[in-house]
Amino acid sequence: MLDCPNPPPVTVVLDPYDDVVHTRAALASHAPHHGRLTVHPTPGTDTAIALAYDVLAALGKPVPLTGYRPLHTGPAWAIAAAWILATPITHLTLLRAHLLTPHRFRDLLALRRRTGVRLILVCHHRAMRAFLERGLRQVEHRIAEASALLPEAEPIALERQTPQAKRPLANRWISLPALTTLKALDNATGPCHCAAPMAADRDFFPPVMPSVTESEVAWRLHRATAHPYLAAQLATAAFTAASTTQLNTAHVRDLSPDASTITLHDHGLRNGCMTHSVPVWARPLLRATALLWRLTTGTSGPLFSDPLGSEELPSLTAFAEDCKLRPPQPPRSKPRRGRRGRTRSVKVPEETIWPVCTAHFGLSWARDEPALMQGCPHPPPHTRWTIERRKKGWLPPDYGLRELRHLR
Repeated sequence: MLDCPNPPPVTVVLDPYDDVVHTRAALASHAPHHGRLTVHPTPGTDTAIALAYDVLAALGKPVPLTGYRPLHTGPAWAIAAAWILATPITHLTLLRAHLLTPHRFRDLLALRRRTGVRLILVCHHRAMRAFLERGLRQVEHRIAEASALLPEAEPIALERQTPQAKRPLANRWISLPALTTLKALDNATGPCHCAAPMAADRDFFPPVMPSVTESEVAWRLHRATAHPYLAAQLATAAFTAASTTQLNTAHVRDLSPDASTITLHDHGLRNGCMTHSVPVWARPLLRATALLWRLTTGTSGPLFSDPLGSEELPSLTAFAEDCKLRPPQPPRSKPRRGRRGRTRSVKVPEETIWPVCTAHFGLSWARDEPALMQGCPHPPPHTRWTIERRKKGWLPPDYGLRELRHLR
């Protein structure tokens, strides 16, 4: 299991007069992308799981967690530690630390020991509670005045804070060609320990997302769930065009230590075992799910499964639909027009179709299996030969249909 042998000392900031300028300065320092996390505990709560949820909420994750027993604190703290280790969080500032209870303080120290984060406790009281003083004697710590560490934030600086950049694809459905081959009918294969070549060496090139789409997909996956393995599994499907069968073969050992590559196995049914490069936006997601395994069990289990044993979580396709991500859909029928030429609005949303596509299967007998596309377009070419033919306009528009193969 992961453990930091020499975590940084705990810093206790004393704010005896509960000055609003110090609280405002601490909240203004909240910048997860720059490694600083400020947690403002929910008023009126004193349970450890509520504090863990506050940490997850500060990380931008939805709470409360689903799939576990309601009052079981272990999963929430373990998932919070995995996300802190997977993202560049180095400082964690906790406001209202004078209201801590003994069990909440123990959980905070355990989080510090697991992650090596620099813990800063802001006490808005003239004196620390007795149990807090006793607990701090057991760890390295220092005491500072709020006026020294939390100077007043200038109003002009607060007004000049740049607003969040607009997301051009916000609240819109995104069709990803890579998800066309997600659904499969075959069963997962056994564990594989091969040294698979890169996907490009096997002449396989998954669809590339535009930068705007990539940013939006990353934004949604980071905020759609607190469960790392769900977000990591959908992210891997988006940049590898792998099926659920291939995704289920990945183990923690198949992810490189820096999460720059991941190996998927299929025993030659499609294009053989392949190693894919992980884009920068997806690396924190894959790191978090691998770290969760190392934090809780210390073993190399299936990468896209929960080592904490969650239950009743959504399927991968249902989670993708919650994120408004889906494969390209069949052309919609034109709405009927009334007698006066007015278009009748369609109020009932159309159900997402998940096709079963065999375009990436490598064996001849597998390619001859019927592809249940249900009207969805086939995925784009994925080899050098087919990509070049598409660039030259030699491939038919509905590439991959069995009845059009004689035209190539």
